[in-house]
Amino acid sequence: MFRIKTLNKISPAGLSQLDKARYTVSDSEEQEDGILVRSADMQEYPFPDTLRAIARAGAGVNNIPVDRCSQAGIVVFNTPGANANAVKELTVCALMLSSRNVVGGSKWVDAQVTAGVDVTTVVEKGKSQFVGPEVMGKTLGVIGLGAIGVQVANIATKLGMNVYGHDPFLSVDAALSLSRMVHVAPDLETIYKNCDYITIHVPMSKETKGMINEDAIHMMKGGVRIINLARGGLVNEPDLVAALQSGKVASYVTDFPTNVLAGCKNVTLIPHLGASTPESEENCAVMAAQELREYLENGNIRNSVNLPTLEQPWSGIARICVIHKNSPGMLAQITALLSDEGVNVENMTNKSKGEYAYTVVDIASRVSDKEIEDIRAIDGVLRVRYLTH
Repeated sequence: MFRIKTLNKISPAGLSQLDKARYTVSDSEEQEDGILVRSADMQEYPFPDTLRAIARAGAGVNNIPVDRCSQAGIVVFNTPGANANAVKELTVCALMLSSRNVVGGSKWVDAQVTAGVDVTTVVEKGKSQFVGPEVMGKTLGVIGLGAIGVQVANIATKLGMNVYGHDPFLSVDAALSLSRMVHVAPDLETIYKNCDYITIHVPMSKETKGMINEDAIHMMKGGVRIINLARGGLVNEPDLVAALQSGKVASYVTDFPTNVLAGCKNVTLIPHLGASTPESEENCAVMAAQELREYLENGNIRNSVNLPTLEQPWSGIARICVIHKNSPGMLAQITALLSDEGVNVENMTNKSKGEYAYTVVDIASRVSDKEIEDIRAIDGVLRVRYLTH
């Protein structure tokens, strides 16, 4: 039996992916083999020796200590694209909110009623202070062309916008999904200098933290409107506030409210609703559970943030899965040990990702605990799993 611990409420649609005959799932499991998590903070979470994988039902993994997981040979999965439609739809909403001051106008109406004014008598005169431009014919810059960014770029063309997109790591799948009407910008400067609206869809990292700062804003067009539904830390808030006060930035809409931004003029704060739809939560839970199941049962890895994608069909009666440092000579040592024991290798795949690598070996005969321990003893090996049909 595999033991799965849930650190947040997980959609029943996701939990249904785990066969009750093979899995026990609860929020009180101990010595767990896997974890299903959404937003719970795991930075100080004590890992039991049994823990093999963590699946995050969502795209961001800032709440998971990925480096510590890698060092312990624990695979970390996320669910890219599962919430893409939800975030795309909210981005379209944010695009409109950045342009048409609907929120300000709504608050003004409430204030009139609270003050005892017959609102029908003042609407025509009062509405002028909330006038905003149409998006049709304007230029939108999409920073990050992943699952969400591509959908945002494509739908913006349907709104009649001229769209630029930039992503230095544009994947083949994303490129094939991108509308031919989207201009692929060679750099961020092209986005900054040409776009009336800018929306950000990149992960948070050392390289992207605070990327929208004074220098970036200085390159932008006057009156630019910025949307950030990705991560709050991508924007340097003091620099943004100064740009809002000067009018350089006409509007800012974000899904990551802070006390610094609360009450700022021309700022719309959304309480982290990007993926908060029943459909999105279900999609993320299903994908996370499937990733966890496929790894625990077959050793296959897909959508891991710390280890390479590796999916190998079974071709033997047993399988050895090795997570190790990406070091020269590692494969030779593994195969030499098996050869010395007379074990025939049916199939073997090795993939690397940065300083870590993953090797799956299908063999034609079963091996003893001693052979597995010998592989585990190789310098640089972090985790060894032995699977049988």
